Amino acid sequence: MPELDLTAGTIEYGDTGGEGPVLVLLGGAVMDGSVWDPVVELLGEEHRCVTPTLPLGAHRHPMRRDADLTLAGHASIAEELIERLDLREVTLVGNDHAAAIVLAGRRPARVARLVISPCEAFENYPPGLPGKNLRLIALVPGGLYVAMQAMRLRALRRSPLGFGWMAKHPLPDELVDRWLEPIRTQPGVRRDLRRYAVGARRREMVEHCERLRRFARPALVVWTPEDKVQRPEHGRRLADTLPDARLVEIPDSYTLVMRDQPRAFAQAVREFIAATPAGGAGAHAGAPGLRR
Repeated sequence: MPELDLTAGTIEYGDTGGEGPVLVLLGGAVMDGSVWDPVVELLGEEHRCVTPTLPLGAHRHPMRRDADLTLAGHASIAEELIERLDLREVTLVGNDHAAAIVLAGRRPARVARLVISPCEAFENYPPGLPGKNLRLIALVPGGLYVAMQAMRLRALRRSPLGFGWMAKHPLPDELVDRWLEPIRTQPGVRRDLRRYAVGARRREMVEHCERLRRFARPALVVWTPEDKVQRPEHGRRLADTLPDARLVEIPDSYTLVMRDQPRAFAQAVREFIAATPAGGAGAHAGAPGLRR
């Protein structure tokens, strides 16, 4: 897998290459870029899909000890990666973690469009039972080590305390094993996630979401009305906060909509990009097929 040495440390990323519109897809805690594989398979032939693994527990290279691993710091990592890879007219896609929200609030020149799918937002931070449980564990010395060793038990990882409420349809055990291996075996990876988790502040999340009012480029909010971790009403709230946004709701899914309903998610993104030519903010206002 390609690697890039950034200010914070070495980041792994997937890259399908090609000349099509660029998608940068950002995932969440204790998940690597492979969380996006079903969508990349559907979109990769016509789009360039870049899938970084942010330092949120599934990364394989611990970050530098002085790295900024706050929520804003993760957005800076994504922004630096976009610049270093010289990606332009990017469609920024976020899920679970709010790095995409924070980065969009900065109105980066290289981001032409924004797609927000179920993620922490507003007062839901840390998000739901899994997020709050992770923060509590991180506050206890050695807590992450014990908790992640316990995740070897498949019944626990499939419970609401693990990944059970993240995906409506069970995640493959070999996929979750891959995600958990770095945090189970590397103290530096646990240190990185702990630094992020204990620094979570609800007030800062609310402020970052309010800054989305500055993002006047085309945006698509893809939300799941059955979600148990991210609040169902936050999809409409995010769409109302963004100046130029549409809302798509996809049923039969929880937070990891790209896993539960990859075809519906990929189709929504495909239609959105086709209806919003780069530099054409507002071009999708009357586009058909964007509301479900």
